Amino acid sequence: MSKRRFKILAAVLLVATAVFFWQLPTILKAMPSRYVARLPEPLQDLGARGDGAALLPTVAAPVAAAALLQAVVPPTATPVIEPPTPTPPPVSQSGTAVPPTPSPSPTALPTATNTPIPIPPAFRLTGFRHQFQTWNNCGPATIAMTLTYFGMNLDQSVTAAFLKPNPEDRNVSPYQMAAYVNEKTPYAAIDRTNGTLETVKRLAAAGFPTIIELGIEPPGEYRWLGWYGHYLLVVAYDDALEQFWVYDSWFGTSEAPMENATTDGRILTYADADRQWRQFNRNYITFYRPEEAAQVAAIIGNDMDDAVMWSKSLARTQAELAQEPEDAFLWFNLGTIYNALGDYEKAATAFDQARAIGLPWRMLWYQFGPYEAYYQIGRYDDIIALADVTLKDRPYFEEAYYYKGLSLAALGDPAAARDNFEKAIAFNPNFPPPIFALNQLDN
Repeated sequence: MSKRRFKILAAVLLVATAVFFWQLPTILKAMPSRYVARLPEPLQDLGARGDGAALLPTVAAPVAAAALLQAVVPPTATPVIEPPTPTPPPVSQSGTAVPPTPSPSPTALPTATNTPIPIPPAFRLTGFRHQFQTWNNCGPATIAMTLTYFGMNLDQSVTAAFLKPNPEDRNVSPYQMAAYVNEKTPYAAIDRTNGTLETVKRLAAAGFPTIIELGIEPPGEYRWLGWYGHYLLVVAYDDALEQFWVYDSWFGTSEAPMENATTDGRILTYADADRQWRQFNRNYITFYRPEEAAQVAAIIGNDMDDAVMWSKSLARTQAELAQEPEDAFLWFNLGTIYNALGDYEKAATAFDQARAIGLPWRMLWYQFGPYEAYYQIGRYDDIIALADVTLKDRPYFEEAYYYKGLSLAALGDPAAARDNFEKAIAFNPNFPPPIFALNQLDN
């Protein structure tokens, strides 16, 4: 090889190397996180998306936000609690997702009562078999783990086939997890919001395992990932120690290293539980046998009634925001609550305030309230902007495709709407809203 050709080749390699390293962060961000996690720590850091607040399109703090903190009086519970009435998409009953027509309740839910029954100061449920989740499989793994309490030894691959057919799916919502239990097992489950630590303890003491949904900052080698939504199975509590023990599909059943691990559960203090749990509006899923529905209703009390539950959650969140007005999660909760109450203008204002303060960039992986509020009041461009940011590098959210499709249809672009509906259906064929929307588009 001539000296001139060698110099040209060396220059080309130098430029190619420079381009590769310049583009390396972009390449790493586009890789599924489960692969990035196997790389050396410096490369993991390059693949991190940052603290996230700046990655969601922000808005100016709305002037009307302060008016949303005026107190309301929760309504009185209705005498008899009926199964939830199905509603067509895109309206959400749970406030955390866009559900298909809800599955029938396993049994008519009885009259709720508020008569407290004394419970022991400490209690432990036994009979669970822990499963470590495969990557991004927290929901299906925790469902499978909980069902072992009833003697069902399902692998998480079985529950995942129903809950998230595509392994890249980043989220399974509480209503979907309850639907799996009600439709695919002999047992029953109910998902509620506005939970309390006392309710979780009472359910455990009565023999009803409960999963809570909360936000976490992963420890140790996973710290680079940043804030995540996560499910935990509560297996025990102790009032004297002010703590729960939980089975965690990600980090196991013990605080000790793997070689010294026990099956007691990981410690979650009452204070940490409530702080992290409220980032998801204190959502919970309780499992029971169908013939035990009356006992579950008695423990949950007036929150068995949707109108009462959401109104109580509103008053509670308003009171918390009066003390912590810069908490973006609380403002997001407020938007979720107003969505459930059908007041979309107020919901949109609350979501705007949450975005103005700053939210983790994964927030719209798990809860989709801003899409719903903005859609209902005609802010289609905002939906498209949020969906595009959420889908960038991580095109794994059928809900984002769905709402983007609705917005494009409303803006008069049926071809682009169809493309997004089809992407949502291809990604998760068990998610009916885009199927319904595509049929509407065709008709």
